[in-house]
Amino acid sequence: MVGYMKKEVVEDVVIVAGLIGVQFFFAGNSVLLGYLMSLGLKPFTIVIFFSFSTFLVVSPFGVHFERSKWPKQLTLKLIIQLVSISISGVSLFQFLFLKGINLSSPAMATAMPNLAPALIFIIAWTCRLEKVALSCLYSKVKIAGTILCVLGALTMSLMQSTVSSKDATVMPPLTDVDADMIIDKDKIAGCLYLVAAVFVLSSNIILQAITLGDLPAPMSLCAVTSFIGMIITAIFQLVEDHALQWGSPFVSFKDLIIFSLMAGAMGGACVSFNGWAMKKRGPVFVSMFSPIGTVIAVVFSFITLGETISLGSFAGMLLMFTGLYVVLWAKRKELYCDIEEGVDAEKPLLN
Repeated sequence: MVGYMKKEVVEDVVIVAGLIGVQFFFAGNSVLLGYLMSLGLKPFTIVIFFSFSTFLVVSPFGVHFERSKWPKQLTLKLIIQLVSISISGVSLFQFLFLKGINLSSPAMATAMPNLAPALIFIIAWTCRLEKVALSCLYSKVKIAGTILCVLGALTMSLMQSTVSSKDATVMPPLTDVDADMIIDKDKIAGCLYLVAAVFVLSSNIILQAITLGDLPAPMSLCAVTSFIGMIITAIFQLVEDHALQWGSPFVSFKDLIIFSLMAGAMGGACVSFNGWAMKKRGPVFVSMFSPIGTVIAVVFSFITLGETISLGSFAGMLLMFTGLYVVLWAKRKELYCDIEEGVDAEKPLLN
């Protein structure tokens, strides 16, 4: 028992440190994506290049390290799972996420996914991947933390979409103010895109957790879904624009290739690590670290883009942080209770 507890501590340190590093990348990547779109790059173009780069970088590692873990035959069920992950996690999620960044801000784009644990918790509970007993104190705490998370996300969205008095000219009395002068419609649309992206992401994470049971190879899963997603996204762009776009007047093809390879390498490593951590600790645990990315993105946006965040949005962010880590505390208590009760803790968790 003592030896296992030591192993758990070491594994926890590796997982926690790695997930914090993943959030640093995601925050920096959000700022970079916002900058690239401000230079005229279309969301579909970015998804195509970044997805293909991820496939090129990750696939050799998947072949070398995970070949023995591949299934002996490709079943119809696995094909459907891979295509579903590719459409939702690569094409649809990234398109909605990039549109949300373009209409709102990188800080908002990294804050909104903090809503994902609440949705993941609900979906995982529905799919029986998350242990919930209403008679248990820790389950009640998880539900309370989920509610706090949702309230925080709603507060942040509403407050961030309100035009600050510093940005407005001399305002007439409140009764005479036109609604368009108070509410920034672009930011509201951006928030809606981001909420839709988070819903897609939450469903996709659950699907990944299920698929990893049939294909216990995170890097291979990342590579395959990136390639399929790249093809599907290219088809979407052909249907919408009747042509494939390879750049913009302000971003050369060479620079786009460099950005894509860098982001693909780091993104592939992060997604693969997330898959491994998810297999070990479950999708809800992995999603608990998203608030760290929010803080980093706010700092990056302030330094590089000069953006600020309102006091009301900060209050909403604080609510999300509180809810997320209340859920994290409850999950850790559940894990150690299972160990003490003799539950097979060596078995990879999907909860």
